[in-house]
Amino acid sequence: MQEWDEEVDLLVAGSGAAALSAAIAGADEGLQVLVVESTDKWGGTTAISGGGLWMPNHPDMEKLGKQDSPEKTLEYMDVTIGDVGPASSTARREAYVHGVTAVYNEWRRLGITWALSADYPDYYPDKPGGMDGGRAIETEPFDAKRLGSWHDSSRAMLPAPLKTDDVWLLTRAWSSASGFRRGAQFVGRTLKGVATGKKLYGLGGAYAGHLMATAKKLGVEVRLRTPIVSVIKDGDVVVGAEIRTPGGIKRVHTRAGVMLGTGGFARNKEWRKEHHGIEGYTSAPEGDDGSGIQVGIDAGADVALMDDAWWGASIMMPDGEAQFSVNERSDPYSIIVDQSGQRFCNESASYIDVGHAILERDKTVPAIHSWMLTERRHHRKFLNNAALQGLNKLKKAGSVVEADTLEDLAAKLGMDEDVLLATVARFNGFCRTGVDEDFDRGRTAYDNYYGDPSLKNPNLGPLEKGPFRAFKIVPGDLGTKGGLLTDEHARVLDTAGTPIEGLYAAGNTTASVMGRTYPGAGSTIGPATVFGFLGAKHAATRISTSAH
Repeated sequence: MQEWDEEVDLLVAGSGAAALSAAIAGADEGLQVLVVESTDKWGGTTAISGGGLWMPNHPDMEKLGKQDSPEKTLEYMDVTIGDVGPASSTARREAYVHGVTAVYNEWRRLGITWALSADYPDYYPDKPGGMDGGRAIETEPFDAKRLGSWHDSSRAMLPAPLKTDDVWLLTRAWSSASGFRRGAQFVGRTLKGVATGKKLYGLGGAYAGHLMATAKKLGVEVRLRTPIVSVIKDGDVVVGAEIRTPGGIKRVHTRAGVMLGTGGFARNKEWRKEHHGIEGYTSAPEGDDGSGIQVGIDAGADVALMDDAWWGASIMMPDGEAQFSVNERSDPYSIIVDQSGQRFCNESASYIDVGHAILERDKTVPAIHSWMLTERRHHRKFLNNAALQGLNKLKKAGSVVEADTLEDLAAKLGMDEDVLLATVARFNGFCRTGVDEDFDRGRTAYDNYYGDPSLKNPNLGPLEKGPFRAFKIVPGDLGTKGGLLTDEHARVLDTAGTPIEGLYAAGNTTASVMGRTYPGAGSTIGPATVFGFLGAKHAATRISTSAH
């Protein structure tokens, strides 16, 4: 006989997209849901992200004039992901793709307003099944006043109605007519929010806000500073969990199950060194320490993809944190070189491909600390988020090195002058022809998404005009890819491949259904949402809800 301190239907650990999606889906089924978050802030990595979801074949695709299908999406996933084992099994891919419509419609029924991104391409749009836009979606900006005092504990950081679909144009707001128009629209949207007394948040803060508001509306209880410690089994079945509260450890009985949505292990330096060989330069928030993965391992779960992450080139900031680079490395008048002064990748490729390239290059040439070189037109025409932090601070920290000539820049960076000058001369030649003969930069619609459409190749602009700047680049990440193995119902699998009854997981707590790649914008939050939803729906079938 077990002794319990309290009882609920579904216990959800975490408060990002995976966790809150499970909480909403469970509560909508009539379950009594308790959400426990280990930190004093809710929203997880979702709240500080771009907020996009990769939702192929969503119900509004036809409104965009796009043609998509489950078969087309699965073909694209097969080509881009390949065979990476049970983390991205055929059953999991199909569950994800077919689950999109259910989540999309249910969230809309519950009052969550979707915003479409017609022009945001898949990251490999030239591959079979790939598309040049339409699959990435987000939510409309969220009025934080809807949450009352609960907004004070949100992890969201951007109090402005910015959308992911704005960013690609706003980065060139002062260098193109389309960018200027979008800038004017953004200003108008912001002023309208102020005039109507709203406190609008965009990007990941908007999606997290919509999710929390919906969860609270459905009666979900949320407790902060309450980490899950372990799950409790009756034989092979999970029947509850231990949580740490300010008053000590409490034992919670669960009738439907336990959902682990606590994120990955991006902030766990010991695990990072063990599995990645580096301590990491992550953009994930505190609390992303692998604790939920450890809870699953302790319960007998298997893991996969622990050596991988959602990598991407990041710029080292003065406070020691890394800031993810998106448009900066893709805009023309820039290149990335290793410490020898040579290019080694398509700078405009997907985040994860550039991150993998840095890590692979470092095996032969020092590249963990690479450099993004830019010239005057890059500084003047395009938004550089790192530079907004203050160039003098960045220079003092050694994150930016500036020189009037490339020769002086090479000397300051400790590079062979002849090698760097040869690299730049070769690249400048590609800019004149419009074809990158070394790495195909600017060949695809995704490459061109961030760039200057007035150029022969939107991503190729020569490095000719000083002053020149070098930004220190590291292999940052948006979180880790490895974690608990789960099946198509989000059930956690043990080391024999058998579901652990009563235990579910989603999001970065799990080994990604996307394998080692990044098919499109929102390939983290999309699956986190869908599998959180599917897991809660399955958990609801384990008990009768007639009493609720």
